Amino acid sequence: MKAWNVVTNAEPRDALRLTEQPPPAAAPGTVVLATRAVALNFPDVLLCRGLYQEKPPLPFTPGIELCGTVTALGDGVAGFQIGDRVIASHLGVMAEEVQVPAASVFSAPESLSDAEAAALCIGYQTGYFGLHRRARIAPGETLLVHAAAGGVGTAAVQLGKAAGATVIGVVGNEAKRRIAEQAGADIVVNRTTDDFVEVVNAATGGRGADVIYDPVGGETFDRSTRCIAFEGRIVVVGFAGGTLQTARMNHALVKNYSLLGLHWALYTKKAPELVREVHEQLTLLADKGLVRPVVTESVPFASAPDAVQRLGDGLTAGRVVLTL
Repeated sequence: MKAWNVVTNAEPRDALRLTEQPPPAAAPGTVVLATRAVALNFPDVLLCRGLYQEKPPLPFTPGIELCGTVTALGDGVAGFQIGDRVIASHLGVMAEEVQVPAASVFSAPESLSDAEAAALCIGYQTGYFGLHRRARIAPGETLLVHAAAGGVGTAAVQLGKAAGATVIGVVGNEAKRRIAEQAGADIVVNRTTDDFVEVVNAATGGRGADVIYDPVGGETFDRSTRCIAFEGRIVVVGFAGGTLQTARMNHALVKNYSLLGLHWALYTKKAPELVREVHEQLTLLADKGLVRPVVTESVPFASAPDAVQRLGDGLTAGRVVLTL
């Protein structure tokens, strides 16, 4: 079977090589899947560059999110049958066949296509934990989502709307504005032409956003503190902008807002039962039509290096999915 390997730490276009590998077998506690679609994520870019928090020894197979068909079950695995269409999140899935831990496998919602189902896990799990468990978002509140046209951002926009919030999305250009609007944002701010701080304060009568969802960091985080409401919550999801956030705790004190960190993968280790519960909630939302991954590109498996490179260069919006 074919699999993409990172053979050197470099830009994705130079790091990835298509290789032939023996098909995986089902070890105890694992499931073997025939891959139907692989959703690309920014960690795939970081893995190629050698900048991800996990640094597997070279060569290795990237990819962390897929939709596939169950072809084999290891000893001790229950709850799945051969032929089930499922989704999973695990490092090393950019291949035609994969072996993944059974604990990382979930049923694919029937309401979603293969490409959409492949993109349901990480972004939406992160958004649900961030908005509901960490920020305790409530109906009628205002949610500000940065990078609202990206995979993580569009998920947060949809989940915010499903929770009854007014959603303001921040994007980088007019083409991305349309993606954020498609995801359901009530107001979209092009950060290259408008000041999101002014827009948020004007839209809320000077009160500010109750919840701010920030996967960007750096200056974006700093400026977000200027439009956070009394008893507001800033959810720190990442630093895709390349600069780590630096919190001024005296400012948080005098304005009475909370800073909430979110590392979704930690829930898979510390509280896996909550991850499964959230998947059930996401399936219900998908079946009701309240969430649906915004897949903007379905790319052939053979074109992975170019697709991952464009993701790293900031030339994509919504979700890009490799299809087999």
